[in-house]
Amino acid sequence: MLLWSVFFILLCFIVKVIKKVNTMVRFTDLCKKFGQVFVPAKYDPDTQNSYLLYTRKNPTESQILLLGNEKLLEASNFNPNRRTAVLLHGWIDHPDGRFSRIVRSAFLEADDMNVIVVDWKDGADIANYFTGIKNTVKSGEGVARFITWLNHMTGADLSLYHIVGYSMGGHQAGVVGRNLDGKVGYITGLDPAGPFWRFNKHKLKKTDAQYTEVIHTHRWLGYFAPLGHVDFYPNSGVWNTCKCWTVICTHDRCFKYFAESLRSGGFTGRRCQNLRDAKLGRSTLPETLKMGGVIPKTGKAGIYYMQTNETPPFSREILFRRFVFFLLFFYETFFVI
Repeated sequence: MLLWSVFFILLCFIVKVIKKVNTMVRFTDLCKKFGQVFVPAKYDPDTQNSYLLYTRKNPTESQILLLGNEKLLEASNFNPNRRTAVLLHGWIDHPDGRFSRIVRSAFLEADDMNVIVVDWKDGADIANYFTGIKNTVKSGEGVARFITWLNHMTGADLSLYHIVGYSMGGHQAGVVGRNLDGKVGYITGLDPAGPFWRFNKHKLKKTDAQYTEVIHTHRWLGYFAPLGHVDFYPNSGVWNTCKCWTVICTHDRCFKYFAESLRSGGFTGRRCQNLRDAKLGRSTLPETLKMGGVIPKTGKAGIYYMQTNETPPFSREILFRRFVFFLLFFYETFFVI
């Protein structure tokens, strides 16, 4: 298992570096990244993190917020009376990556709210995976301090916060919630990182928020065991169907499913008795639950399984709705006088 973890970490690193240079890989870029493995970079989230605010008034151009900077906050569109989503990217990622862009856009389509993308790339965009784990914890503690300051200045309520973390950011979401005494209303862990997190005391826990939900899509890159109040396993959470041949593709499916859930409200999971049943695709219990969405499902618990489509729309319910709409349209057009 250890060798598999190291292999997938290395493969993930190479794929992400290739993507960041638009497939025109330079030897110097790879050398620079590998050199960081042996020289851990210093990282202070209180001075190096920035917080990029998006609202319906500024859906594509962010407003920068910084810890302790009252002038930037006063000049921003932040509304403490609305819901606030906080997005945490993963290892070797940045605030303009696909996760942040896709999910922030989906949130703003779904609701008139604040979306804060945490820029912690100074702690995440490094080759040393183990330093990345340490920086995940540091950043989570820093984000909690920022939210505490933000709420003190504006009167915002923690129950209206939704912390969403992808991969390593999934565990960081837990660190944020834990440092806010578990009072955050909603945490979503999107395929939280698996390698070397099993025995890490800082991993995501269900007690980190009033309601914690996890979407599992990759058996090895993601943390496969249940972590939240509710854990969803689309397509058994083992290897989600992708037409590309990279390990990142199925890992990324989690935030694509989540974004679609915000827009459409699709994806109904059926409850399983245990993790083994979810892995085998056996959902024998009658209870169902919607995956994702803007509103927390506080009080719900359990493991849920569902199947998805290979291509968008991923929710099979959406295709069914379209089919029903087509039948109704056809009937009214040709048979109703």
